[in-house]
Amino acid sequence: MPSALAEAARPSASSRTSQSKSNSENHKDTAAASALQKLERHILMDGFKIVFDLERSRGSYMYDAATGHRLIDFYGFFGSVPVGFNHPHFDRPEVKEELLRAAKTKIANSDVYSEQYAEFVETFTRVAGLPPLERYLFIEGGALAIENCLKAAMDWKVRKNMAGGRGHARNAAHSVAGGERGTEILHFRSAFHGRSGYTMSLTNTDPRKVELFAKFNWPRVSTPFINFALEGEAREQDVIAREKKSEEEIRKFIAERGVDIAAIIIEPIQGEGGDNHFRGEWLQTLRRICDENEMLLIFDEVQTGLGTTGKVWASQHFGVKPDLMAFGKKVQVCGVMAGPRLDEVEDNAFRLPSRLNSTWGGNFTDMVRSKHYLRIIEEENLVENARVIGERIVAALREISSEHLMISAVRGRGLFIAFDLPNPETRDKLWKGLYEAGVLVLKSGERAIRFRPALDITAEAADEAMAVLREQCGKLGS
Repeated sequence: MPSALAEAARPSASSRTSQSKSNSENHKDTAAASALQKLERHILMDGFKIVFDLERSRGSYMYDAATGHRLIDFYGFFGSVPVGFNHPHFDRPEVKEELLRAAKTKIANSDVYSEQYAEFVETFTRVAGLPPLERYLFIEGGALAIENCLKAAMDWKVRKNMAGGRGHARNAAHSVAGGERGTEILHFRSAFHGRSGYTMSLTNTDPRKVELFAKFNWPRVSTPFINFALEGEAREQDVIAREKKSEEEIRKFIAERGVDIAAIIIEPIQGEGGDNHFRGEWLQTLRRICDENEMLLIFDEVQTGLGTTGKVWASQHFGVKPDLMAFGKKVQVCGVMAGPRLDEVEDNAFRLPSRLNSTWGGNFTDMVRSKHYLRIIEEENLVENARVIGERIVAALREISSEHLMISAVRGRGLFIAFDLPNPETRDKLWKGLYEAGVLVLKSGERAIRFRPALDITAEAADEAMAVLREQCGKLGS
């Protein structure tokens, strides 16, 4: 073949690059599909069937390696993503080196300590500390954080009862295996606190998560959430009436078995139960009830914590501090913060060895990564960004709701945002339409959709998502 023809027949550098890229992408698509097949052989895959593309996903944009589908991420791994994907901070050589070093050895933090552990605790305290809750316990999993809040509260109340001569049960209905009194936890309807051990006696959203498992018959009361479908004075009168009813239920339980109740637990905003918001006055009422009746107040901030509501902790909106607080998700490390009221009992569970513990004491690698996330949040003022962009999204939702009556009860603090649809069927259709159009959101309660984006979401990504929502509402019709 003449040299000119041979040269013409040879792929150009650009076509070779394009072909190489195409081959690489085809291989990646095949590998992603294979990943789904491999997993389906061994696990129940009831999630989104998305194969997360670790390389292409950036900021608030998630890529599905199996389909190439780009999604605006308003799901955030169920609210656990603090900062958008592949933040440039993690491209720094020294950061990569530190993370790789930490990933090589999973240290048992409860027994062997490290400089990295100390750096994490110091950074966590500076960025997310909530004085006077200055005693910490770290553990893997939000449910286990709640479990240890409950154990600490039980320990505290039982010891108080024993010191006051109220240590033994009157009858089988008020007893546990050892016969101690003070081990019950008062909680609310529509609560989600986990699905392990003690927490299953508290969680009461989707019955599939707890039915047929052993549970305690602990006191459960109505939830006085704000009805955002109402306006003005009607809304206020409604929630005050709800609060009065719930308080009456609480005081009735206290009159009947107050000596048995160790604590009241509440999510400052209920997440899975429907994004149910409370007035600050209600949390203040709970604080007062606990103080008056030798009970601890526990806040479950696993989902509401670390900036998502426009403050580091949701409880800071209301000026109410708990005695115990569970955290997780966006922190990347789960655990408990305990306040000074625990020290009313000298030998409380945060002081005596072996009362609260685990092998890993939280995850060492997670702590190193969390330290960097906390620094990013601090340096880039992302809690304020959550407030500002959250207000932008809520304003857009209210505008859309005025155009499309299917959307109602728009509500939100920071980026902790939700709205209602007329019924579960319409909600599910809208969720599907949003997903197919490139916006990934979460369902909440019976008929709500909730948003859980990362703290550094941009105005551009938020506006793009709202444009898609408006379009999908138009397709569904009002």
